[in-house]
Amino acid sequence: MQFHTLKAKTKRKYYRQVGRGGTRGKTSGRGTKGQNARAGHKKRPELRDIIKRIPKLRGRGRSSLKSFQLKAKGAELKALLAKKKSNKNVKI
Repeated sequence: MQFHTLKAKTKRKYYRQVGRGGTRGKTSGRGTKGQNARAGHKKRPELRDIIKRIPKLRGRGRSSLKSFQLKAKGAELKALLAKKKSNKNVKI
């Protein structure tokens, strides 16, 4: 085995250098105006926008998974339905 007969296992990857002039300068291979043409262009992750739309629900504490309004069960439900029949302003 001699040094000049060795071959690499993987191909060499050549990355195109962007922003160093070009044939006539001007946009330097970045296209024209826009977010991608600016220095340090970073695209905002889509997941972050989704998270920002969700309300914070501050002060919910340990019972954060419970519903906001307690549901009436059994005897309480019967009493509420009886009140609703007699008076139409009762909310369930």
